[in-house]
Amino acid sequence: MQALGFALSSELHPPHELVRLAQQAERGGFDFAMISDHYHPWVSAQGQSPFVWSVLGAIAASTERLRLGTAVTCPLIRIHPAVIAQAAATTAALFDGRFMLGLGAGENLNEHILGDRWPPPAQRQEMLVEALEILRLLWSGETVSYDGAYYEVDEARLFSLPKAPPEILLAASGPQAAELAAETCDGLIGVAPDASLVKAFDESSDGTNPKYGQVTLAWGETEAAARRTFAELWPQSGLKGNLKWETKTLDLMEDGAAVLTEEQIVGKTPCGPDPEAHLEEIRTFEDAGYTHIVLHQIGRDHEGFFRFVEEELRPRL
Repeated sequence: MQALGFALSSELHPPHELVRLAQQAERGGFDFAMISDHYHPWVSAQGQSPFVWSVLGAIAASTERLRLGTAVTCPLIRIHPAVIAQAAATTAALFDGRFMLGLGAGENLNEHILGDRWPPPAQRQEMLVEALEILRLLWSGETVSYDGAYYEVDEARLFSLPKAPPEILLAASGPQAAELAAETCDGLIGVAPDASLVKAFDESSDGTNPKYGQVTLAWGETEAAARRTFAELWPQSGLKGNLKWETKTLDLMEDGAAVLTEEQIVGKTPCGPDPEAHLEEIRTFEDAGYTHIVLHQIGRDHEGFFRFVEEELRPRL
């Protein structure tokens, strides 16, 4: 493992709390943080979903060392890639080299809100290729016109640019997306310890690009309490297949999760105060080939979690 990061879960925290947690992560020695970009939370019990670009500006002004990335932004439907290009360029300028743009193909839950049709997976990948082309073109500082199958840009130019374009990371859950990440982006984001995914990414690149693995866990004073909290706040984790990406509304997401037991929701997620349980999960991501580990804590006591990382986890990593 080259670096340890902290996940800023926009679904669980109001904007000022996300800024405070980023500051605390910096003080606590984390190398970087990743922040989710949603229009809705997964379920209403999570309770939040601020506009990520406003929060990023506040974090840029409130931190000095911490690197920040989106995990992940969808540049396909809800926001046009030309607007994402401007938002990311401004954010990268504010962070002065500390910002990474994490991209993904999105979820129906967030992308349907303007009445647009939710495309099938293959089409979303094609749209992502065009979006990446538009981002790169606009970050050149030149006047850009683009006439693609899915997007048009008419004589647009970005004037506020960072010293260098931000790194682009791409979230992938299958080999085709991993190969796209290797061919068009600077790094990979994954949420499962899938060695075949990392292998596909490395084989399509020179093998040296960073791989960010998000490890979801639930620290708590007791295992039973942590499991209850996880089941309450993160029930969508028990949904199988493509349900999380294809489900349109919070009501449907909650209906799907309502029939799940605590065991089905929690699964193998490490819960509670035992550092070995969490370390075992982290090691599965390291063994799969991830170079950067992101700790995604599901719980309410973040002060306790930061103490746990400093006193129990970090000495053993």
